[in-house]
Amino acid sequence: MTSLASEKSAKPKSAARPPEADGPVRGWQRPPIEIVPPSVSSAGQEAIDLAARAGLELDPWQQHVLRQGMGEAPDGSWAAFECCVNVPRQNGKGGIIEARELWGLFIGGEKLILHSAHEFKTAKAAFKRVERLIRGCPDLHKRVKTYRYTVGEEAIELHTGQTLRFIARSKGSGRGFTGDCNILDEDMILGDDAMDALLPTMAAVENPQIWYLGSAGIGPLSVQLGRLRRRALAAIEAGTVDPSLAYFEWSAALHLDECPPGCTAHDDAASDEAVLKANPAVGYRLTLEKVRNERMTLSTVGYARERLGVGDYPSDGTDTWQVIGEDAWRALADAKAKPERPYSFSIDATPERDYASIVVACPWRGGTHLEVVEHRQGMGWVVERAKQLNEKWGPRCWVVDGGGPAGSLIPDLEDALGITVVQPKAREIAQATGQFYDAVADQSISHLDPPPLAVALAGAQKRPLGDAWAWARRGVGVDISPLVAATLAKWGLTAEVEEATDPLDNIW
Repeated sequence: MTSLASEKSAKPKSAARPPEADGPVRGWQRPPIEIVPPSVSSAGQEAIDLAARAGLELDPWQQHVLRQGMGEAPDGSWAAFECCVNVPRQNGKGGIIEARELWGLFIGGEKLILHSAHEFKTAKAAFKRVERLIRGCPDLHKRVKTYRYTVGEEAIELHTGQTLRFIARSKGSGRGFTGDCNILDEDMILGDDAMDALLPTMAAVENPQIWYLGSAGIGPLSVQLGRLRRRALAAIEAGTVDPSLAYFEWSAALHLDECPPGCTAHDDAASDEAVLKANPAVGYRLTLEKVRNERMTLSTVGYARERLGVGDYPSDGTDTWQVIGEDAWRALADAKAKPERPYSFSIDATPERDYASIVVACPWRGGTHLEVVEHRQGMGWVVERAKQLNEKWGPRCWVVDGGGPAGSLIPDLEDALGITVVQPKAREIAQATGQFYDAVADQSISHLDPPPLAVALAGAQKRPLGDAWAWARRGVGVDISPLVAATLAKWGLTAEVEEATDPLDNIW
């Protein structure tokens, strides 16, 4: 895994300059990391003007991305086949998406635009925003033939045939559609399975373009984002351009342990300068005061990732999903699963104790259903949350690895819950891990595809445990506490424990 915080390269030659000292305090409107292929013209201004007609006034940085990303080659084709925007959350990347989609529908004549997101709710929210913009502009609204509201098939279709469709990503989503433009939102959760489904749809298109938009990488799930980022950095390092990639990244380059006093090549994580460098929306929709509050609340790692754009990226596409394949895991996602009694809860934490997880397991259709109930920073919240869950659901047991990082919580848990926490022995942990692995292979597990569990599985590795194996906690570069908790929660459904004498009604 690589992290921007640990990179030792100097500031890219294309880096922007900080805002002027006089005037309002604003974030950098040009990204610290940028690479764009040469162009002779741009459709970006058309997109900016059309967005303004629809009531969407874009910030200077958003306009910059559109002008550069929609640059045109001498023959009129897109100079950049791929455009990637990597910016911390709440900065306004949605405005770029909406302006690009409006242009494709009403000016560019793109027959099909596919907007995909990792989660359906995100795609649906994007549909609502674009619909609102169009309905607010009579000149655009009258050109719409229909707004489709069927769940999973949301779309906007013009009388002239142009269509904008909104879908949630999966291995099969997008197959059969020939898109002129693909918009991949939440690209920090984007792997080869989704790319294999979506990218070939553009092979027969005369002038296709694909846009990736999201925030800093979150480990093994950021396969495609990491790949694009490596291409951009390699071109910057070589002093060249990538012939088909426009890449824009707002992020801070934080100090390294070996930085000498007074180092000016890297950024202080606690400084306003780092915030301005990574957040172009400061002065527009973000304020330094609010960001300072975030810094006091979030963990060091969380603040660096979520606000300063310091991400973790796979070093290549070969070091992820080594134990359980992504396709096998995704195939088990079942949004319609209805949990049944009894319930088994488990708690686990990272070796550094900076994150902890609570997972519940229960029977479902002859197998086991798993849900990540909580995955939060720190450990101080765990006992009280466990008490709330215990009172509400009356589980058959709570399982904690006594030799693991969460083992220190057991005395307080037993006092708060009034029960004996089940502590599996080493051989039982190995059995639990084997049972979890076999259940995935037998397709007898269902889940809601929670990102924390997917991240853990994507980076999971084995550690020998006698003649068997268990999940490796150290040296994997990813938080596997949701995976360990899920494994032990499933095991807890059949562990020998004293059953609850007065179970609550099922109010899940």
